[in-house]
Order: sequence, then C-alpha cells, then structure tokens
Amino acid sequence: MKRWQGLQTLAIMACLAWLVGCTGDQAGDKAGGDAQGSDVTAKCLGEAELEMVWIEGGRMTLGVDPKYPEEGPPRDVEVEGFWISATEVTNAQFAQFIEATGYKTEAERNPPEIPGAPPEMLEPGSAVFRVPTTDNPSWWAWVPGAQWRNPSGPGSDIQGRENDPVVQVTYNDALAYAQWAGRTLPNEDQWEFAARAGEASMPVPVSDLGEARANYYQGVFPARDLGEDGFTSRAPVGCFEANAFGLYDMIGNVWEWTTSAARPGQPVSAQARYIIKGGSFLCAANYCARYRPSARQFQERDLGTDHIGFRVVDTVRRAP
Repeated sequence: MKRWQGLQTLAIMACLAWLVGCTGDQAGDKAGGDAQGSDVTAKCLGEAELEMVWIEGGRMTLGVDPKYPEEGPPRDVEVEGFWISATEVTNAQFAQFIEATGYKTEAERNPPEIPGAPPEMLEPGSAVFRVPTTDNPSWWAWVPGAQWRNPSGPGSDIQGRENDPVVQVTYNDALAYAQWAGRTLPNEDQWEFAARAGEASMPVPVSDLGEARANYYQGVFPARDLGEDGFTSRAPVGCFEANAFGLYDMIGNVWEWTTSAARPGQPVSAQARYIIKGGSFLCAANYCARYRPSARQFQERDLGTDHIGFRVVDTVRRAP
C-alpha cells in the first residue's frame, strides 16, 4: 500500500477513535516524549542480548474476549514448539545488522512519486505521533528525516537509548533483520500463544495493587500521558516483569510485526496489511486498550511508525 494512503488511514482511524472514545480537554504536552523515570530504568535489563526462549507448543483458544470487530472470533489453534526472543529487538541489535550489511530501511529511501501527496512525502521519512491541537487535529504526521536513528525526525536520536526497541521499521525492514539473524518473524498464533503464557497468566497492564506491569498510556489519550509507569515514550526493553514464559514487554511498549496478513472478510481495506500485536505506549484505557494478547491491529507493510517494533522466532529446536 502506498505510504500516503497508509498515513491517511492512520489519521482517519485516530480521528474516529477520538470522537468516540476520548473525554477531557487536549493539552500541549508532547505525549510521545522521551521522559523516563530513573527509579524504573534502574530495574531494566541493562544491555540486552538477543536471548531466545523455547516455547513448548500446544493447543489453545486464541482471540478470546474480543473487544473490537477485527479481534474475533475466538479460534482453536495447534502451535508447534518454537524459539522466540525474550525482548523486542533493540536499537543496538539493529545497528549491528546495519553495520554488517549496509541495509537502508524504507524510511531512508526516496519514496515513489504519489499523485496528490503533499511535498514533504516526496522526501525520505516516516510517520510520527504528535499531540493534536485545535489548529491541527491530526495525530500523525509524515516527518522528513524520521527513521530508526532519528525516530521523531531531525533533532531526535537514539544516543543513550541503545536498549530501546528499534522503531520506524517497516514489515520489510523487520523481516530483513530476521533473515540476517537466521530467524524469522512470528506469525500471529505463535505471538499470541507466547504472550498468553498459559491460561492462568493472562498479562494485564496493571496489578491489583495498582503497580504498572507494562509501558502504556496513563491519562486521557491523546492529551497527556502522566507517565505513572515511569515512561511517556518507549521504555528500554525488560523494564517490567516477564510473563510466565520469561518474555518481556509482550504487552505495551511497542506494537510488534507478525507475518500474518489480514484475512478476507476482516473489516480492513484490501491493500496489503499485516497484523501487529501487543499494543504500545500509546494505548490508554480511554482509547485503544489493546495491551492484551488477543488484541490485533492492521498496518501497511511499507509504513513504519515511532511505536512499532518487532521480535524474532526460530522453529528449529537447537541451542539458540
């Protein structure tokens, strides 16, 4: 799907959800900012390695308790055993891939000419979230120069944030990294099976005592993220407790690419979209609330954003 059409889709979906789900006034705070709580980051994994965790296969009903039309119906699946990375792929890990291969992400390439697209979309760049204002109600902007090294565009960088999940990567970029690493991306069934970690351990973003278990949006979206979980943007990987399988950030932080395409009959357009899972730091109780294993959303394969990353899998049972 053309990037311009994808950005339009993001904007339309956001505006519709805002009209339906948001209450409260907008504020000028930068919801996608870089604030981090030192008391929280002290508990993070530190310099993450691409540790792989073996998941025994099994049978499970996935897509349970759907909240949105595209999440259902529940379905029984049989999943073979597989390895999956304990964390999302980080900036540091992606940098190793770039250094070894010289690969250029899609956001760094000259986009194709798109009739009717604004001039800025003729330059390399990507989609960046921003807090809407009265003068500019759009949540998403095409920002020239936005790419994995500069997730919010010129003036932003990843220095000191090497352990954050890499973002501004398209499906194609993520798959290229996975293939270089000798692995692949998870399909939806594998991803959700791993996120569920057994029926008795359904992950939720906050404990009964009110302690954050994931990086998500506290406050009225999109006006202001209160950052009560310690973050108002992406968190370094592994800042919150792992699930019962030993996997970190399976909900919240950043959405994650899967190899599963939108199926016929699902309420999405016919253009090539792939399923992303897990929600992100932009998911709030009043909007999205997709920080659930069964949640799913659809994303154009050639459009990255500053809240989508990925992790990798391997189906060969051997030492990772």
